[in-house]
Amino acid sequence: MPTRRDVIKAGLIAAGAAGAAGSTMFPSRALASAGRADKAPMRFIFIHKGNGLLPNTLVPPSFDEALQAKEKKKEAYTVDLDGHTLPDWMAPVAGHRKNLTILQGLSGKMCTTGHHTWCSSLGAFKANERLSSIKWATVDFELAKLFPSPFEHIELACFPTGGGNSRGNIDGIEKGFSARGPQQPNYAFGSPKVAMQELFKSVSDDKAAQALYQMDRKILEFVSGNHSAIAEQLDGIEHMKVQNYADSVEKIRERDAKIEKMAGIIRRNIPKIDDRYLKEDISTIDRQDALCEIMLSTLTSGMTNVAAFTADELGTPYVGLPKIENERVNLHDVGHNKGFGSLDAPAIRHAVRQQHMKLVDKMVTRLKNTPEIDGKGSMFDNTMVFYFPDNGETHHSKGGEWPFIVMAGDNTPMNLGRQYIRLPKYGEEGHKTLGNWWTTALNAYGNPVEHFGAPDTGLDKYGINQKGAIKQFLS
Repeated sequence: MPTRRDVIKAGLIAAGAAGAAGSTMFPSRALASAGRADKAPMRFIFIHKGNGLLPNTLVPPSFDEALQAKEKKKEAYTVDLDGHTLPDWMAPVAGHRKNLTILQGLSGKMCTTGHHTWCSSLGAFKANERLSSIKWATVDFELAKLFPSPFEHIELACFPTGGGNSRGNIDGIEKGFSARGPQQPNYAFGSPKVAMQELFKSVSDDKAAQALYQMDRKILEFVSGNHSAIAEQLDGIEHMKVQNYADSVEKIRERDAKIEKMAGIIRRNIPKIDDRYLKEDISTIDRQDALCEIMLSTLTSGMTNVAAFTADELGTPYVGLPKIENERVNLHDVGHNKGFGSLDAPAIRHAVRQQHMKLVDKMVTRLKNTPEIDGKGSMFDNTMVFYFPDNGETHHSKGGEWPFIVMAGDNTPMNLGRQYIRLPKYGEEGHKTLGNWWTTALNAYGNPVEHFGAPDTGLDKYGINQKGAIKQFLS
C-alpha cells in the first residue's frame, strides 16, 4: 500500500505535469461555453483492453453473403445496424443500439505495437514506457482542455502484475496510459480503496480522514509559499525547477479549493461501494466494477469531464470470469491459444469482451438515467464512450487494424450511431489512421488542429494523404 507521502508525491507530480505547457503541435481552442455552470459540458470516457481486439469478432452474424464477402476482402462499406443481430458478446449493449457505432479499418502503425503500446494508441506516436518517448499530450487530455473541470482528467486502471505498464503494483498510484504533455505521464489509481480515499477525502465523514485532509492543506500552503520564496533567490534552471514545483503545489491548492465549493454535489455522488470492493485481495471483475463506480461518480459530480479506464492489460491477472471464477487467467497465455479451466482461449476472449460490455452498459445506463446539469436531457446525451484495444488487432499486433466500439449521445457533433462502418483497408485510397480518427474528434469538439499524431511512413508509398479529419464523421 502506498503511504500518504507517496500519495501526495503522486499528486504533486501529476499537478506539475498539468501545469506544463502543451505541445505546440496541437493548439487547443477552448469552447466559449466551456466551464459555464449553466451549460452542460461534453464528456469522454476512454476504455482500452489488452491482448488485441480481433476484427472478425465485431461483425454482426446477421450480415448476408454479400456483406460477409465485403468483410472478408476488407472492402469499405457502411450498414445501418437496425434489424441486425449483434455478436453475442455485445448483448449487454444491445439496448443502446441507437447510440452504437462499430468502426473497423483504422490503422495505427505509427504506434508501438506488439504486446504493449503504453500511451501510443491515445497519442498516435511510438512509446516504450520511457518518459523521453512521450512526444505530446494524448488525445484525452487535449479534449479535457476544451471542457475544463477541477480534476481535468481522471484515470483508473487494472494494472498488470507482470509485463506491461507499472508492473507489480496493482494497488498503487502508478504511471497510467495517458500523458499530460511531452515527457509527462499521467498517474492512474489501481486500488478502489485508494481512489475513494484520495478523490473523495474532502467530503469524508470520517474524522481521522478529515484531520489528515486539513493537515495536507496546511502542508501544501507552507510548501507553496516556502518554495516561491526560495525560487526568488535563485537564477536560471534552478529558479525554474523550484518555481515549477511551487506552481505545481499551488495548482493542487487551487483544485482543492474548487472541490470544496462543490462539496454538496460531490457528497450526493459519493460511490456506494460495498466494503468487499475496498479490500486489496479482490477479483479482477470486482476491481473493474468498483473502479467503474468511482469513475461514474467523478463524472456525475462534475469533478472531471474526461476519464480513462484500463479494463485490463496483457499482464493483468484475470480472476472472477464466469464459469472459471477461481482460475487465475494469464492473458498472455490466452494470446498464445492456451485455455484455463473449462474454457478454451476463444471462449476466454469472448468472456473478457462480454465483461467489458457489461461495464459499458453500466456507464451508459447510469448516465442516461442522470439528468444533465442544465436540465436538458440526460448526461449521456453529451457523452462519448470509446472502447478499443491497447495494442491493435491481435495479441502480436502489427497495427494494420484498430477496431473501435463507440457509444455516442444525441448531442455528439459527429455522424455516429446505429452503424457498422468499415473504412478502406490499409494502402487503399481513402484509408484512415488513428491520427485521422483523433483529429476528427478534436475538430468536432472545437480544436481545429490540422492533424493529431505522427505520420505512418509506410503509407507514403501509396500516396495517401494522411492529414486531416475523416469528413464522413463531421456533421
